[in-house]
Amino acid sequence: MSEKTIAAISTPLGAGGIAVIRISGDDAVKIADKCFKSYSGKSLLSLKGYTASYGQIVNNETVIDDGVALVFLSPKSYTGENVVEISVHGGRIVARDALRTVLDAGAVPAENGEFTKRAFLNGKLDLAAAESIMGIISAKNETALKISRNAKEGRISKEINSIIERLLEFSASMSVYADYPDEEIDGLNPISFGNSLGEISCSLKKLIDSYDTGKIIREGIDCCIVGKPNVGKSTLMNLLCGSDRSIVTDIAGTTRDIIESTVDIDGITLNISDTAGIRKTHDVVEMAGVNKSKKRLDTATLIFAVFDISRPFDNDDLELINSLENNSIILLNKSDLCNNSQIDLSVFKGRKTISISAKENSGIDELKKYISDFVNINNFSDNDAILVSERQRDCVQRAYNCIFDAKNTLEAGYTLDAVGVCVDDCLAALLELTGKRVTNEVSDEVFKRFCVGK
Repeated sequence: MSEKTIAAISTPLGAGGIAVIRISGDDAVKIADKCFKSYSGKSLLSLKGYTASYGQIVNNETVIDDGVALVFLSPKSYTGENVVEISVHGGRIVARDALRTVLDAGAVPAENGEFTKRAFLNGKLDLAAAESIMGIISAKNETALKISRNAKEGRISKEINSIIERLLEFSASMSVYADYPDEEIDGLNPISFGNSLGEISCSLKKLIDSYDTGKIIREGIDCCIVGKPNVGKSTLMNLLCGSDRSIVTDIAGTTRDIIESTVDIDGITLNISDTAGIRKTHDVVEMAGVNKSKKRLDTATLIFAVFDISRPFDNDDLELINSLENNSIILLNKSDLCNNSQIDLSVFKGRKTISISAKENSGIDELKKYISDFVNINNFSDNDAILVSERQRDCVQRAYNCIFDAKNTLEAGYTLDAVGVCVDDCLAALLELTGKRVTNEVSDEVFKRFCVGK
């Protein structure tokens, strides 16, 4: 642990009610006391932990601002060190000058995520919980916030630690077996041992499968609205966004570039792109938009393919249908003008179809339900342990591979020594996930993704 006392602005820069300068380290209170003069005349050094003082931030007799200094004493602080948080009026200049005053008094600028890194190193939280902090800060919807909050409160760690405890019992039993190979050791009966390894394998697989759902919830689904000109794409875009995001006219080819927006649909973030109408055209500008639309088809996670059922399908419609993949949902728009009873749905090759009227806001609830089913959010529970980073997924995947090898090794009739190697490798991967056995390089990589003030 560095002996340096660090400081940074921990609130967003810009106009606001307050800005907070956070100081952490052995000399945090001493440094804050040099530049904070309370109106009561009391020194910050004389205050108990969890005590606030109102006064002025002063740099060489120049008053920077008045504000509040809140003192936390080790170990009862976020970082586990002495911490002082000075709140001043919000604003770039005031916050900058207050931070400079603290640095002039002896603190050094904090690195990205250094406050949380110190909390991890001082045992205030494990690595899995630390990674959830940025998820809480950057959550785009309530569901993403729940996932990160669960991780912060130790839901992932609890699940992993329960597996670690079982593996440690196996490892200890195999150590006893190594010394007394002729004795019957509890828990190492081939059948019960194999069943236990199978149960652990299932638990790890469930965690791995949770990552993809969690990633979609956190980062959102890249959705693309495609179709011919004037089928109602822009009207649908505006309906989902709740505002006039795209221009809507009766003139075909109005949308010539990709219009993007992010919306929250029942706790699911959609990164929606409204694309130019796909059709054959000799207009150079419109053709550029059509080409962009076709490229977006290749990168979108979910495609809303819109068709106007008030008119017969033509070659442009059929060409679009043939280009669609299985990640497409067919939206039969303008159902207020007619119904789809005369539509040959077989042309859509079994893909999900929903009749909607973007103009009249009908069929949208069914579309929202389809989106929820696509994300599998209905099976999400507030108590679920969901992996929140690619690093965590990699650790669990390695652990799963090791348990799979251990089970196969046991079933193949190899000695328990060989099985023990696989179990130990599994343990190492899970201990790396929680941070109980992790290299400096790994922890540095985790915390450099944080913002400076966290």
